[in-house]
Amino acid sequence: MHPTHVLEASMIVTTPALDTATGHVADMYSADLREDGLVYGHTRAMAVNPEAHQAFETLVRAIVPSIGLRTYELATLGAARAIGSQHCLLAHGRKTLRAGLFDEDELAHLVRDEPGSGLDDADLAVLEFAEKLSTDAAAMTDADAQRLRDAGFSDRQIVDIALAAGVRNYFSRALQALAVPVDDVPGLSPAIATALREAAQRTTPPVGDISGG
Repeated sequence: MHPTHVLEASMIVTTPALDTATGHVADMYSADLREDGLVYGHTRAMAVNPEAHQAFETLVRAIVPSIGLRTYELATLGAARAIGSQHCLLAHGRKTLRAGLFDEDELAHLVRDEPGSGLDDADLAVLEFAEKLSTDAAAMTDADAQRLRDAGFSDRQIVDIALAAGVRNYFSRALQALAVPVDDVPGLSPAIATALREAAQRTTPPVGDISGG
């Protein structure tokens, strides 16, 4: 049995209290407590506007069916890595492991951008599309989407891959902008947790520095 508590790491915003939470906020808190015995900082921050969080969840549910969980998680990890989001790399790293999409070695290679991740050409196209969207979207052209088409993705799937990467930018960047503390995620080995955290620190250089000078 997990201990039941709300993490008290400081944030500038005042978040809803656990003992008075109702409606969607209560559902958000209960989901964390049921899963891990704690309420994460990012959950507390998003609970300040539960309607926006509910809309976010609805959008994700509209994206996943056409592309499947593996492609959704690849777009999510690619975007989170490019943004430097420890929150989302840790959370979605665990999700990919629990879903059996990758084993720990494959996931570590994936987030480190090393050979050995077991990715095929379609997987790599999704990762690179999500990374470019997250670092230099204004420079993207039809050629970027064409690579996805060449990999076998349909028009709906190409749009939903873009939405998956875009929605990760929305969520991750909001957490970063609010300086939400990064909590430890139970169920990750020390080795994979370190790999995920380190991947967030090796972000793509800002636009203007991509060429190296």
